[in-house]
Amino acid sequence: MSTRIGFHGCYTAIVTPFSADGTSVDLARLEEGVRRQAAGGVTGIVPCGTTGESPTLTEEEHARVVETAVRVGRPFGLQVVAGAGSNSTAHAVHLQKLARQLGADAGLQVTPYYNKPSQEGIYRHFMAVADCCDLPVMLYNIPGRAGVAIAPETVERLSRHPNIQAIKEATGSMDSASEIRQRCGITVLSGDDSLTPSFAAVGAAGVVSVVSNLVPGRVAELCRLLAGNDFRAALEVHMALLPLSKGLLSIDVNPVPVKCALASLGLDTGMVRLPLAAASAQAATRIRELVVSAGIVASAVPTPAGAAR
Repeated sequence: MSTRIGFHGCYTAIVTPFSADGTSVDLARLEEGVRRQAAGGVTGIVPCGTTGESPTLTEEEHARVVETAVRVGRPFGLQVVAGAGSNSTAHAVHLQKLARQLGADAGLQVTPYYNKPSQEGIYRHFMAVADCCDLPVMLYNIPGRAGVAIAPETVERLSRHPNIQAIKEATGSMDSASEIRQRCGITVLSGDDSLTPSFAAVGAAGVVSVVSNLVPGRVAELCRLLAGNDFRAALEVHMALLPLSKGLLSIDVNPVPVKCALASLGLDTGMVRLPLAAASAQAATRIRELVVSAGIVASAVPTPAGAAR
């Protein structure tokens, strides 16, 4: 049985930096990004997730990204929740075992996509992953990408497995989050920056965040305020970031906007890989406006130890 992890606070769904032409992973920039997150005070990082463009990574690249995240993040006390999901159960099991081998603290397991399995199929898929090794599982419920949701009653069934310890709820549904909390004690994390306070109000313990790629300190502080029931101060932080949080997931498909926003701050993470395409000129202008409106300037972005400004 896996050790139980106290999932809480801000987990950054960290981008995968690529070279200028997108043909290779820029591990040096990834290291800088991990240190930047640590300097911002987040609880953990999630490499090889949706924001990390996991579908375009080769298995060798996937392993190097997770290895780098663990090697650089662990000395700073960061939890590393490695993306390990697949729409093939056998492959998801393989990636979960790989995450354990590489030293990750948990594996992020997305609902099987494209297949559109039944709830029984979803249950058996995740149970196979949970049974395969002693590494905690964070379920990832994102029907907008997977085509099917994990129903609250299925989450309840899955939560009885000691290795299934948390769920990233990216359904956008307060009803779903509320029913999961009502049914079982699994740790719920918001999968949408714009809903972090709303989810906290029904018992969520934090967020897997996209906007924290830009402002890790602000999102970490938001989570601390919510955990301390200081909703007045939390609301102030949340409202200042809300237009940007919404824009990063609506102006173009994630992670196109966040990579554009990082570049506007002098934190270039390279291009996105096909089939994604770079933000249009109009979209890029709007993204830059949102970054400025949120009061984010390059000088305010945490600088990782040993990295030049």
